Amino acid sequence: MSQIFTKILLKALHTKLFHIVFSVILLTLGTTSVFSQEIKFTDSIKLNSIDLVKVKDSTVQDSSKKKKPFLDGIVNMKAKDYEKMDQKKKQLTLYNEASIKYTDFDIKAGKIVYDFDKKQVYAGRIKDSAGNFIQRPVFTQGSNVVEPDSIVYNNVTGKALIWNSRTKQGELNIKAEISKRENDSVFFMKNARLTSSKNIDDPEYYILIRKVKFVPKKKVVAGLSNLVIADVPTPIGLPFAYFPMTEESISGFIMPTPGQNNRQGYFLQNGGYYFALSDYYDLAVLGDYYTNGSYGLRAESSYAKRYKFNGRVNLRFENNIQSEKGFPDYIKSKQYNIQWSHSQDAKAAANSRFSASVNLGSSQYFRQSVNLNNVGAGLNNNLSSSVSYSKTFQTVPQVNMSLSATHSQNTNSEQIDMTLPTFQASVDRIFPFAPKDGVKKGFFKNINLQYNIRGENRIKTADSLFFKSQMFRDAKTGFQHSIPINTNFKIFKYFSVSLGAAYNEVWAFNTVKKYFSTIENEVITEDQKGFEAFRTYNFSAGIGTTIYGTFNFGEDKKIQAIRHVMRPNISYGYTPSFEQYFDTYAIDATGLTTEEYTKFDGGLFGAPGKSYSNNLGFSLSNTFEAKVKDNESKKGEPKKVMLINNLNLATSYNLAADSLAWSPMRISGGTQLFKQKMNINFATTLDPYAIDNSGKRIEKFNIDNGGSLFRMTSANMTINYAFSSTDKEKKTDKQNLQNGGTGDDLFGTSSDLSDSRQSLFNKDEEETEKEGNYEWYATKLPWDLRLAYSVTYSNSNRENDISSQSLMASGNVELAPRWKVGFSSGYDFKQKGVTFTQLRFERDLESWRMSFNWVPFGTNTYWGFFIGISSSVLSDIKYDKRQLPDRVF
Repeated sequence: MSQIFTKILLKALHTKLFHIVFSVILLTLGTTSVFSQEIKFTDSIKLNSIDLVKVKDSTVQDSSKKKKPFLDGIVNMKAKDYEKMDQKKKQLTLYNEASIKYTDFDIKAGKIVYDFDKKQVYAGRIKDSAGNFIQRPVFTQGSNVVEPDSIVYNNVTGKALIWNSRTKQGELNIKAEISKRENDSVFFMKNARLTSSKNIDDPEYYILIRKVKFVPKKKVVAGLSNLVIADVPTPIGLPFAYFPMTEESISGFIMPTPGQNNRQGYFLQNGGYYFALSDYYDLAVLGDYYTNGSYGLRAESSYAKRYKFNGRVNLRFENNIQSEKGFPDYIKSKQYNIQWSHSQDAKAAANSRFSASVNLGSSQYFRQSVNLNNVGAGLNNNLSSSVSYSKTFQTVPQVNMSLSATHSQNTNSEQIDMTLPTFQASVDRIFPFAPKDGVKKGFFKNINLQYNIRGENRIKTADSLFFKSQMFRDAKTGFQHSIPINTNFKIFKYFSVSLGAAYNEVWAFNTVKKYFSTIENEVITEDQKGFEAFRTYNFSAGIGTTIYGTFNFGEDKKIQAIRHVMRPNISYGYTPSFEQYFDTYAIDATGLTTEEYTKFDGGLFGAPGKSYSNNLGFSLSNTFEAKVKDNESKKGEPKKVMLINNLNLATSYNLAADSLAWSPMRISGGTQLFKQKMNINFATTLDPYAIDNSGKRIEKFNIDNGGSLFRMTSANMTINYAFSSTDKEKKTDKQNLQNGGTGDDLFGTSSDLSDSRQSLFNKDEEETEKEGNYEWYATKLPWDLRLAYSVTYSNSNRENDISSQSLMASGNVELAPRWKVGFSSGYDFKQKGVTFTQLRFERDLESWRMSFNWVPFGTNTYWGFFIGISSSVLSDIKYDKRQLPDRVF
């Protein structure tokens, strides 16, 4: 009987073994990321033993409610060397590549031991033949992966004691000498190191905390702590601290930056509150305050929905005060700026699209603001906006419709042009005589027509009248209908002929009336409201061909061949006179002298012409390509190199003109050199007629007046050269582009002054993620350089003058890994002075970032220095000092 009882008892223990092991795993590692170094498995944790489970008589019926089975799935357990059950020590041991899988749990380790007498579980590493620890435990639950060194845990009390534990919460890594787990959600630590460094064992800095209460994914409450940099303790510390540890965005205060400038006094800038409103959008409200009474308010919000849309909104307002009341230099001004960018994902809708790019506000905002994202933004002379919605109706024929609002603002003249809104619609081309099989060949079958309509409500106003009642009273409204009819066909096999006619009808709701006022003794132009319309039509024709020419020099030459492609074209256009829309008005009190005008002068879509035109146009497009031997080609094939791209010549002759029939010839072209890194574009205007002493064109060819065949009246050329040591394409500065800039760093880079952790340089994502050796460069330094040269020549009145000429440059040099310097500058040869100049310096200290930004001279002198921790959780540990530009309004 004793032998039978013993067998039954062992069988029961073996059955409960899986329950015990996996209850330990579930309670130990289910929700907590805890790490520790290798420790000796001892009896340092004294636990009360629990009596073994007794076997009940199978004949006794259990009237209680049956419990749900503990195991919810199949248990898979294995080890490479052995699976050992020691009945005397009451231990289960899995050794070498031990693993256990159960439902969504998967634990792998060098060694897994469970002592069912003490109710303790141990998972740790083992040593190889050289004495090195290998096979670090890996615990996986769903998408969570934990890699500790070892852990000792009691599954009855739920407590654990870990030496040198390591855990990662958000951006922070925590390492403690001794960690004690009270339950699933509370840990106590002693002598803990808190850092955002990726290297938790040897961080470049850490915050040493004597005592810590740690609640995973919620908070860290710390006692006495101080900052340690490069293992050197600093006097910077706190008696206590609180760190939120959440994986979701949370609301909180944004600490302001103090400072002082010469015009507004002492200030607090970029302070406010961040609202974590939703997973889809947020809001940051920031403000500035100056001791002389100036203040600024800003609201910034970003929003996004995957596969739908994303965007950003910036609202800025500043009340700027200079000097004191009673002084002659006292000035008070209010400036504002509104920016909105919205883009729709291509997957959101197949037949409709909405987009927005808005940058409007006070013309002097970027020049008078004392808190700019980019000091170079004050050099931009134009602000523009566009909000549009388009939709395609899948009908036969297809109909396209769009509704948009645009805005253009000149910051020098403070003039604003807006369309609120612009409506456009078009019906797709219709081929009324084409066969049903779709084959269109010849003059008759290729006849097609289309219908287009465009309506505008255009406003032209000044900055001071923006969104006031007078702005809307001066608006002009109109519609334009157009029906183009075209066809094309070939003649003589190589010539393409196109014929066309167009009918236009304009509906105008704003016209003018001119008359001589005897009271004011001058001609009065009076605006008229009401519906008016005019209709015009014209005819056009053209013939062209393509000519190919190849000049072969031999396959043994460096340049094997040059290919020349010419596309000549002759066009004809006829527009009759529409004198029925013209009237006369007296220009003096006698009424004998009159002039003609049309009530549609200054209309949105132009005005009908009184004189008819009968023009012949001539144009020639040229392309030159070279076939060059490619020494790098493995197959020995030559490569094509573009020599000149689109060398265009165009002029026209008016058959109906009685004088000055020839129009000036326009020549333009462009090319790319040095592996397409240098772009060169040029254009010039050549006039065949001479001019008199007053600069007016006369009916006499220039060559007959003692000059050359053509008289160059204007010319311009631009050269852009961007190259680098790595030949990587530089990223566009989106904030600079939204402010009205060019998107590059020729006029300086932009920086968010409310978040100086952002780098001044555009880092490549692959570079930031790359781990390797960060020693000094031996021979090559990564660098990039961008050059832009522009020159304009004017000679319309024999002035023979270079009206503008400038050279711009920007570049960056990486002196060592994580150490960069950059500059933006230029020279104006016309004004004989240096253009906007910015010098940049940045040192990436892995977890820290240090930068210096300096505008040494000009109207916007500025310098700023920053050093601080890059992590957003510890972003308040920083030193930020800057001098705002000393502007004169």
